[in-house]
Amino acid sequence: MPNSASAKKRLRQNEKRRAANRAVKSAMRTQIRKVREAVESGELDSAETEARVAAKHLDRAGAKGVIHRNAAARTKSRLQHLIKKAKATK
Repeated sequence: MPNSASAKKRLRQNEKRRAANRAVKSAMRTQIRKVREAVESGELDSAETEARVAAKHLDRAGAKGVIHRNAAARTKSRLQHLIKKAKATK
């Protein structure tokens, strides 16, 4: 437990930031899952719209430092590849 006033403040800040980061990460993961589920079910139009929203979530998470920028770019690329592959097989 923190003893000094500054340590107590840091604890409060850390808890607040952790909650915000978890919310951003959770929303991002949910959106990625929606894209993958849409591709699996064959709904490519909805997959593309979900992918745009997912890209927005990924970019925001990367900019805020919740995940690394390169990890965001890699995930976006993989989602696009998944959609393109599904289109080619149809």
